Amino acid sequence: MTVSGVILTLLLCAAAGLTLYRILRGPAVLDRVIATDVLLAVVVAAIAAEAALSRDATALPVLVVLSILGFVGSVSVARLGSSTAEPDTAASAAAAQSDTDPAALNVPAHGGRS
Repeated sequence: MTVSGVILTLLLCAAAGLTLYRILRGPAVLDRVIATDVLLAVVVAAIAAEAALSRDATALPVLVVLSILGFVGSVSVARLGSSTAEPDTAASAAAAQSDTDPAALNVPAHGGRS
């Protein structure tokens, strides 16, 4: 194994270790879920690095499946994690207009001089 391979292995092991710590000690469930997604990304990076160092492309289907799994997991966590409902576009547009409209704030348009 080359020096770059050893350095890469050490960095990936450190990333996996810190991610496992966050999975085990995360204060919230969302922290643990995100850490699991990061761990999946570290595993994908490790498999890709091994495939690149050994010049073997047989792990490519595994990388594709794991990447799709990570994407679907991230999207589902993002959808479930956002607990706010979609705002009403007409109501939010009216609120934005009243915030910037000088007439709605009872401020003269010419700077306040009579």
